[in-house]
Amino acid sequence: MIAADLPAVMVAAAAVHPAYPEDQAVFAERLRLAPSGCHVLAGERGLLCGYLISHPWPAGAVPALNSLLGVLPEGETNWYLHDLALLPAARGTGAASAIVSKLVEQVARTGYRSVALVAVNGSAGFWRRHGFAEVAEAALAEKLATYDAAACYMRRERM
Repeated sequence: MIAADLPAVMVAAAAVHPAYPEDQAVFAERLRLAPSGCHVLAGERGLLCGYLISHPWPAGAVPALNSLLGVLPEGETNWYLHDLALLPAARGTGAASAIVSKLVEQVARTGYRSVALVAVNGSAGFWRRHGFAEVAEAALAEKLATYDAAACYMRRERM
């Protein structure tokens, strides 16, 4: 992902996650802070058909939606998958599985021991197929409630 991709990323975000709106500044900051964790998925004719935003973040914690981080914490061994979104044309193509596998391999090579995320919109089954498991973090209950009733914190420990 590069800064020029952000307008198309915002269009995709609005289409895929209308219940979780975030400002372009949030995506721009994640790209600036962790460019290696930000990817676009190209579909037919090179048009954006999805994206992935991720960055280092403490295990057992979730950044607030639509909030700037300022800086990334140092010394973390956990990588946080902030957002994965695919437009309808990309669903069922294997694009999501491919980018998740690529991300897991990438962060494992750079020394991270886990990847975490919040599963929303009934996506927990997809994440389980990729080695993620639900982790009960009582401290996250209030934050998870800001997503949806089925939202759950998940982490993949074995890289």
